[in-house]
Amino acid sequence: MPRSPRADEAGGLYHVLNRANMRLPIFKKELDYVAFEKILHEALAIHQIELYCFQLMPNHYHLVLRPLVDGEMSRFMGWVGGTHTMRYHSHYHTSGQGHLYQQRYKSFPIQDDDHFFVVCRYVERNALRAEMVVRAEDWRWGSLWHWLQKPPVEPKLLSPWPISRLPNWVDRVNEPLTQSELDAVRLSAQRGRPLGDEGWVNTIARRLKLESTMRPRGRPRVRFPKQSQNKKA
Repeated sequence: MPRSPRADEAGGLYHVLNRANMRLPIFKKELDYVAFEKILHEALAIHQIELYCFQLMPNHYHLVLRPLVDGEMSRFMGWVGGTHTMRYHSHYHTSGQGHLYQQRYKSFPIQDDDHFFVVCRYVERNALRAEMVVRAEDWRWGSLWHWLQKPPVEPKLLSPWPISRLPNWVDRVNEPLTQSELDAVRLSAQRGRPLGDEGWVNTIARRLKLESTMRPRGRPRVRFPKQSQNKKA
């Protein structure tokens, strides 16, 4: 079965996520999170990527980023995934016991307007939505916690945002997304479908050859011609 198309254009904004195989934990202890942050830091030093937002969860992670060169997101994610897999298997002595991740990473383009804020809120409140913390900023392994630290903590991971944060950002992140916002982000994540205004989505889907992400999944419905009422039985 051919792979679905993937956008990876310089200057675009993307929500990227990856999950562990069988949704088993890939971050089992604090040092696992520390090690992955180090991998992100090393990857950002090698590749031309701006990272705006992230959240590490026990069995998956989210990134919001911008590649500065065409194709750079794929190279960045390939390095992150490969390095993490190698170091994980070495640390836990699990080489030869199957894939660490369930599949290649997922990603979708985001319009650089309020849709960017919706995705960042979705990412930064992930641990809160899972009821792992009382407040979103309490989750140590995410960009909101990093952003609030004065002076900044090492390793430095975050780039300045392409558009200014909305006022009272922390309170906004702690507010639940509407059901329509949640549905839109989840659909985009599942399909690799662009997230934005209808006109922008249609334009970007055509330009980046993502039209297949816009169509309903499954086999097309078979339509039978209607029999003429005058036709004899």
